[in-house]
Amino acid sequence: MIKNVHGNTVDHLGEAIVSGRYVAGASLPPEPALCAELGVSRTVVREAVKSLIAKGLITTGPKVGTRVLSEDHWNWFDADVIAWQSKAGLTPEFLRDLQDLRRVVEPAAMRLAAVRATAQDLADIELAYAGMRRAVEEGGDYVTYDLLFHQGLLKASRNRMLVQMSKALGALLRTSFEVSTRRKDGPVQSLPLHRAVLDAVIAHRPDEAETAIRVLIDGAKEDIEEVLASRRRLPVLSSPARQLKAT
Repeated sequence: MIKNVHGNTVDHLGEAIVSGRYVAGASLPPEPALCAELGVSRTVVREAVKSLIAKGLITTGPKVGTRVLSEDHWNWFDADVIAWQSKAGLTPEFLRDLQDLRRVVEPAAMRLAAVRATAQDLADIELAYAGMRRAVEEGGDYVTYDLLFHQGLLKASRNRMLVQMSKALGALLRTSFEVSTRRKDGPVQSLPLHRAVLDAVIAHRPDEAETAIRVLIDGAKEDIEEVLASRRRLPVLSSPARQLKAT
């Protein structure tokens, strides 16, 4: 997607903060300096600052100017923040926090989905699963369909807050899937685990659905730990999803 001047300015400043060019507690350069550096107007800089405030990266106030906040204040459910962190370099701590979050949210959501999923919900998830299987068998984009599969299950919980969370979790989940598919045969081995989750939801068996998603998440954790131990380069989310080769 091609971004406009505002989007590019937000990206430039956001990446500079997340990468540590502007450290927590430091002040951003004054408006005239940013305008000169980025070749944009004061209006663009001001709008970019508003966006970064909304994402929790900076704060402004009288006599203190525009200061960078520590990462504890950052909105880790914001897709831009995740993308900037990916570009700066995913850390083991970040990936492990993500796995902890999945273990908290998804098992409970699967229990609800097993009770509340509609026929349309199940049809949508089946389509996502078919896309995953096709990518494994014929090659192609596995990660995108994996993301649709999990977001579909969260939607099937029929809980408005979880549905909203599924949108926010999108970039986080993609991070996990991109890393776990780096493991040799990772998608091949995880495909039947996805099937087990879906079958339990279709059968309206909450206990089995919860157990199946825990097995799936734990498998992804093992994949991620293996990738981290191998010290292979971690993915950058600004790049297209990795394509699988046909099995």
